[in-house]
Amino acid sequence: MGALAFWKAVVQDQSNFLERVTSLLRDGGFDYCVIGGVGVNAYAAPVLTEDLNIILAVDQLRAARILLEREFRVAEFEHTLNVYDPGSKLQVQIQRDPGLTAMIARAETHEVLDLELPVAAPLDLIRLKIAAAIESGRSPSKRGKDVLDIGRLVARFRDLKQAVPPESAERVEAVTDPEEAV
Repeated sequence: MGALAFWKAVVQDQSNFLERVTSLLRDGGFDYCVIGGVGVNAYAAPVLTEDLNIILAVDQLRAARILLEREFRVAEFEHTLNVYDPGSKLQVQIQRDPGLTAMIARAETHEVLDLELPVAAPLDLIRLKIAAAIESGRSPSKRGKDVLDIGRLVARFRDLKQAVPPESAERVEAVTDPEEAV
């Protein structure tokens, strides 16, 4: 079983939701990149997640929403547009923060879950993960997963360790596997 088939089994994606969303964005000419746990998976050994986080150029959000609403349910939240399909437990979260748009230009195409997707650069991913890990409003389990993702990135790219704030360095070091280092 391939990585995509495995992930689709976990999120019970019976409608090819992931492929349909990414195809609509690609074929629609939208500028986007993958972030979050799936983005980290492009650079490190994969860890399962039930969501796909995307940065989309802010000036394209309205057009993307109109397109996505033709096929899926879209809900707007303070920081995201969430896209759902009844045939899948996968949730696509499109970030609405205009400050993140610059990351799209630094993204590179990588194979993730057997798909070729634009993925944020490692330094951008670690900065986002650090911000999430220290956000007091997030649950402890989500912040713990963020620390794990930071450790996975640091293990793969040792120079990223300097981006980790001193108060978080010990927690990251505890989850960093030195055998993953390149």
